[in-house]
Amino acid sequence: MSSIFTRIINNEIPCFKIAEDANFFAFLDINPNAKGHTLCIPKKEVDKILDLEEETYMGLMAFSRKVGKAIEEALDCKRVGITVIGLEVPHAHVHLIPLNEMKEATFQSKVKLTTEEFEEIAAKIRAKL
Repeated sequence: MSSIFTRIINNEIPCFKIAEDANFFAFLDINPNAKGHTLCIPKKEVDKILDLEEETYMGLMAFSRKVGKAIEEALDCKRVGITVIGLEVPHAHVHLIPLNEMKEATFQSKVKLTTEEFEEIAAKIRAKL
């Protein structure tokens, strides 16, 4: 069975898309630690990030860097935190989290956003790509 991320890539589940190329996809996390919390994923479904082929791993990091730089330009934050945990969904993914406080990096504190807020944030980030 396909992961929820593969279903998002295949347009079976809606998302707030940030960026896409032939191999990678970025979208806003719907349960964000902070406004602009974005997930970057390879289109090829692989459970663990260290199981990605080296070329795909390096490509994912380069794609994540590009998206992270756009987040820094688009949103008011001190920096963009990067983390890979991988326990929530069995599909390799990189969290890009706009940070102003340490609590935003802990996955203990979540923010609630309206559909309009998600759309506005996604548009701001896309405009910087």
